[in-house]
Amino acid sequence: MPPGGGKRMATTAYMIKQFGVVSVAKFCAVFGLVWGFIMGLVVALGLSAAGSFVGGHMLGAAGVGIIGFILMIIFGGIFGFIGGAIIAIIYNLVLGAIGGVEMDLELKS
Repeated sequence: MPPGGGKRMATTAYMIKQFGVVSVAKFCAVFGLVWGFIMGLVVALGLSAAGSFVGGHMLGAAGVGIIGFILMIIFGGIFGFIGGAIIAIIYNLVLGAIGGVEMDLELKS
């Protein structure tokens, strides 16, 4: 009996032979953009604070922080895309050598 006491669902086995390189790269680029946004906030705050401690003008320090924020988002997306493509290529090479990954999926009603 499955946990929770319900009836058991039927499962179907599927074999993953390869991943689409561009599809995985786009997926990772989105995560890179989100990560770049979060880290961009940290960088912007750090650069703004550092600029104000050094004695720079408040407007100049804020400008450096904003530039850092924007660059983190851009680089996060670019490197997320490139990293995702590299991972998908390597994964496809490994899957070709071992024959794929088998998954049991459950059909919910």
